[in-house]
Formats: sequence, structure tokens, C-alpha cells
Amino acid sequence: MHPIAAVRAWSRAEHRFTRWEKFVILMFLCTCGGIFGFIYETFFYRIDLGYFVKRGTTLGPWIPIYAYGSFFILLFAYRFRRHPFAVFLLGTVSSGVLEYAVGWFLWTHMHTRLWDYNTEIWNWGNINGYICARSVLFFGLSGLFLVYLLVPLATHLAASMKKRTFALMTLIPAGLFALDILYSFIR
Repeated sequence: MHPIAAVRAWSRAEHRFTRWEKFVILMFLCTCGGIFGFIYETFFYRIDLGYFVKRGTTLGPWIPIYAYGSFFILLFAYRFRRHPFAVFLLGTVSSGVLEYAVGWFLWTHMHTRLWDYNTEIWNWGNINGYICARSVLFFGLSGLFLVYLLVPLATHLAASMKKRTFALMTLIPAGLFALDILYSFIR
């Protein structure tokens, strides 16, 4: 089956998951979002700085704001999955608002700047260094990837694997991610 036809078939399919199974799927998606962000930033900053640098405040290969961004995209855009442009637009806006709010909060209340688009390449549309057009457009494209590729993959895995296997495969990395975030706050 052609990939686009598979996505259309999936979007019409009825998946009945319990609340617990939906929670596990959400944890899978958020953990994947954090890892995806780590990979993206590793390569982006290799281009920007000319060398590899570990981004993020955690020890592991994940960046929390991308996990939260995945959650926001799912919260606001997933219900419009039959309309890709709406998913893109809502993914762009919800992630941009999240990124600006978190960047502003960290700077004004904690005097910490985890990113500053004033100092990066391709920073057009920069607003106070907290967001720029490149970042929010990338988040919109990432929202399309999340909704149309990662969600079908996650639901397929959840439906086809043993429930316990899928839960362990998901919750162990998600738990490590959560502990890593907690550790980054207290160290």
C-alpha cells in the first residue's frame, strides 16, 4: 500500500484504546518528540557553529521543550488531522507560543537563556531572541510529521504488540526522560 494511502486508511480506522493505552501512546509520542528535538538541534548547531555541541539541559539524548511541543501539537492540532494545512498552522502557532512563553519565563524569572535566536543563522522573523520564523515553521513541519507519520506508527504498534510489551518499551524511556528532567532541575 502506498504510504499516503496507508495514512488515509489509518485516519479512517477505528482504534479503541483504553485511557491507560492512550496515556502510554502519548508518552511514546512525547519521548519521540524530545529525541527528535535532540537530533534536530545536534545537526542544526553543527551547521550553525561548525562543530557538534550537546544541546539541552538533560543528560540524555532528548530536549524537554520538544516533548512539550509534541504534546501541544497533539492537544491543539490533532483533531484537525483531516486538514493538513490546519495541522501545520496550529502546530506552528502552538509551538511558537510555547517556545516564546518558556523562553520569556526562563529569562525574566530565572535569568536563564537556553536559546537565543539573536545569535544564530537563519534567524529571520526573530522576536526578542525567543522565536524566529525558521524555528516555528520547522515546528509546523514537525507537527505534520508527528500527526501523519508518528501517531499512525504509535497506534499501529500499540494495537499490534502485546499491551505490556508496548507499555514497557514506552514507559521505561519516558520514565528515564522524566527522571532526567527532574535531575536537571535539582543539580
